[in-house]
Amino acid sequence: MFMSLFFRLKSLHTEADLQHSASGTQMSFPRTVLNDSVIVHPPGFYIIGFLKIPSVNIYFIFLAFVYVVTVLFNSLLIYVVVSNRCLHTPKFLAVVNLAVIDLITNTCTIPSMIKVFLMKDNFIPFNLCFVQMFVYYTSVSLESYALAILAYDRLIAICFPLRQNSINTIRNMSCVVGLTWCVALGVMAFAVIIMTRLSFCGSVTVFSYFCDYAPVFRLACNDYTMQWSAASGMSFLNLIIPLTFIFLSYLSILVTVFRMKSLGGRFKALATCVEHLILVTIFYIPLLVIFMIGFFVRVIEPDQRVLSLSLATCIPPCVNPIVYSLKTKEIKVRALALIRKNKISTLQNN
Repeated sequence: MFMSLFFRLKSLHTEADLQHSASGTQMSFPRTVLNDSVIVHPPGFYIIGFLKIPSVNIYFIFLAFVYVVTVLFNSLLIYVVVSNRCLHTPKFLAVVNLAVIDLITNTCTIPSMIKVFLMKDNFIPFNLCFVQMFVYYTSVSLESYALAILAYDRLIAICFPLRQNSINTIRNMSCVVGLTWCVALGVMAFAVIIMTRLSFCGSVTVFSYFCDYAPVFRLACNDYTMQWSAASGMSFLNLIIPLTFIFLSYLSILVTVFRMKSLGGRFKALATCVEHLILVTIFYIPLLVIFMIGFFVRVIEPDQRVLSLSLATCIPPCVNPIVYSLKTKEIKVRALALIRKNKISTLQNN
């Protein structure tokens, strides 16, 4: 998460000390020349974020359960929306967009963490490290944007009900979703490309639960000011701006709702926002809490931080489709109908 990335930049040097002490002996790394400077790239990195957590095996079993639920429920949600033409609306296009992003987010991290548990292999090749970094931060950026898109959908539906069908069309929603994907992909492509300008001639141990941006560039031997600036810029562009938009959207929604004369109309309008507010709370609150503890208290155990951030990353993609399936009548009805249809087909075949 980008708020957590900013927190990592502010953290104490305890993590860096652990990284350098765990590196052991110096390795012979391949060297390339870039702008008359020698750039040293190691064969790969070692992810050591979970090595000192007690009862870590139980946590990995829990992660496996989270990943199975994430795949099943998000896949079901996508199938229900895609297979029902009556759900081909701007709102459910935004919901499917979020479900796809959730699948990508947990797929790029949880399997690699489970691999460490099953095979006791915490090594990740150099190029694969940057691929994982790119996919992870792109998906997290897209999740933040996806929540802002859902806020935009509620804003148009409640504040401009008579013009909703002309403003918020499938075409317009597709353009908004496509724009967020282009921004996220472009920003993260730039952020990862500039990482290749760094030289890693010392420690190759990354104290995190995946190939993380800030812990990786802090291992560099040369100046990483540009990467520091990129991390700060990503935090603002991909997290603060969407969160601010969501906040302003709900201010406008509340103003419109309290202007309604009918109490039933107020309740109905606010009820359509419940599932989105739950998703926003699940996604942003854990990050903000971890950030505030690290920023003001300035003392947090590295193991506790890694565990907290991994939970803050993995839980929302698992919970999001469940929330929408239970809170959205259209999806719940059609999902139950699909399950009944499959049961009837199975009985007939038997």
